[in-house]
Amino acid sequence: MTPSASDQSSRRSLQKYARVVRYALAHWPKLVRIGALTVALSALAAFHPWPLKILVDYGLGDLDAAARFVGALGIEPTSINLIWIAAVGAIALFAANAVLDAALTLSWSAIGQRMVYDLAADLFLQMQRLSLLFHSRRSVGDSITRITGDVWCVYSVSEGILIAPVRNLLILVSVGAVSWQLDPGLTLLTMAVAPLLAGSAMYFGERLKGYERQKREAQARIASFLHQVLGAMPMVQAFDAGSRNLRLFGRLAQSAVRADQRSALVTDTYGLANGASLTIGMALVLYAGGHRVLAGDLSLGSLLVFLAYLKTLESASRGFLTTYGKLRAAEASIDRVMEVLDATETVRDAPGAQPLAPRRWDRIGHLVFDRVTFGYEPGSPVLRELSLELAPGETVALVGTTGAGKSTLASLVPRFFDPWEGRVLLDGMDLRDLQLASLRDEIAIVLQEPFLLPLTIAENIAYGRQTAGREEIVAAAVAANAHEFIRDLPQGYDTVLGEQGATLSGGQRQRLAIARALLKDARVLILDEPTSALDANTERLVVEAFERLMRGRTTLIIAHRLSSVRRANRIAVLEGGRIVEIGSHAELIASGGRYAKLHALQALRPGTEAGE
Repeated sequence: MTPSASDQSSRRSLQKYARVVRYALAHWPKLVRIGALTVALSALAAFHPWPLKILVDYGLGDLDAAARFVGALGIEPTSINLIWIAAVGAIALFAANAVLDAALTLSWSAIGQRMVYDLAADLFLQMQRLSLLFHSRRSVGDSITRITGDVWCVYSVSEGILIAPVRNLLILVSVGAVSWQLDPGLTLLTMAVAPLLAGSAMYFGERLKGYERQKREAQARIASFLHQVLGAMPMVQAFDAGSRNLRLFGRLAQSAVRADQRSALVTDTYGLANGASLTIGMALVLYAGGHRVLAGDLSLGSLLVFLAYLKTLESASRGFLTTYGKLRAAEASIDRVMEVLDATETVRDAPGAQPLAPRRWDRIGHLVFDRVTFGYEPGSPVLRELSLELAPGETVALVGTTGAGKSTLASLVPRFFDPWEGRVLLDGMDLRDLQLASLRDEIAIVLQEPFLLPLTIAENIAYGRQTAGREEIVAAAVAANAHEFIRDLPQGYDTVLGEQGATLSGGQRQRLAIARALLKDARVLILDEPTSALDANTERLVVEAFERLMRGRTTLIIAHRLSSVRRANRIAVLEGGRIVEIGSHAELIASGGRYAKLHALQALRPGTEAGE
């Protein structure tokens, strides 16, 4: 028999919950303690109404029955004594419940926070493994929201599966057993409300999930927009875009408000439906119970205790069934988390991957692109059967118009992507057969806009080789022409940089990036020409540092300004994902081909770039 669509949906939901709950089960010793506290609290719930019964039936009622009740305790059965017993009992029960509840809350909060961070760590690690193609399709704000917000689904789901249902079930069992002894008929009448509550949870739960997902996505869009604007403040202020951005923020906020309103409306309607069902049930019990008291079949104290039990049972039933709604609402966040954890766009070590062979004097940085085809979208290749070989220690520059494939070709070297067809080899080894960490240890990258972290200058320089000592860090800075300006800073090498090195000039940031590459001492160097926006004096310092950096290393330069590639051993001109010309600067100028035309164009317009 083929499973129905609803059965398949339920099975998928259970599978999602199981994957999330394992983060809680990893802390099972603490869960055992939580279980013990839950049992104690549930059992205590059965005793809460008894001080009221003692007061009504014994303290204010039949003293003969009271004598039988307190006789074994050696207490005189007077009304005052019984009133004292009821009062002290109520306080003791409240204190015990408060202590146990506080212990349970603290224990669960500690585990809950820990498992949220465990999931966040897995999500963060997976995001760092995912290819640049995955990240290019999603905003940074959306990724941040998943790590900081959606991961709390593990708390909601684990509480909804391991804590709340168990506690409510134990309360139902303990209180239900006692209420059955008091009056089976009234107990059955109360339980008749349960199907109404279950139907309400199922009906509203599915709708709540959809609205919760819309709300999370709206919040992610706001986070992404704020990240983009706050990360581009110079441009925002230069174009006086504050008012325009405020209007855009207002539209995004309005969308989030509407999503939140829809979610709140469903939640409130769900609460009203439950409240109506419970009120009807209570009215029926009051009617039937009142008749039994008038008929003398039930004492007034027992009715009051029973009504208190009914309230407890109803609360437990509501909590038990409300769990379904909470779980359905949390599924929106689970889906967003699992979308990342299950993403297949990762560059991983192949089974049996080998470390890169130790360096040999005659085999350092031999890089080969062998008939490489690659693109970002299926059916739209950016590189087409491209072949290129770089001898050890050779410098090859890539030039061409925007979209020619220069940056894409360079990104295959550190395996940011893998080619669709063909191979990339380093010292005779296919990059896909190498351990990723071993490969990337031998590749240094200096970008046009260097990435610096809000760490100390020393930590930024040592980012690619964290075991380096202070003397090695200083030596790299000296070689990169960075030591003098670092020494003049208030804390020198211990100066903490602003975000993206905002406290430094462009030339200073470039020289720190060069120092970082020098210290890493990799056999392959990739340069996304970082001199295009520098003044002449700063450019001279940076070029000197580059010459030291490139010495003895296989270097691939992504060239924007053709004037900067004259010293390259060879220049490869890319067009339409293919190499259409290759040779030295003099050879290409003499041939009068594509490179010569680009060079002439830039000579006429000195500020023009050849594109990325």
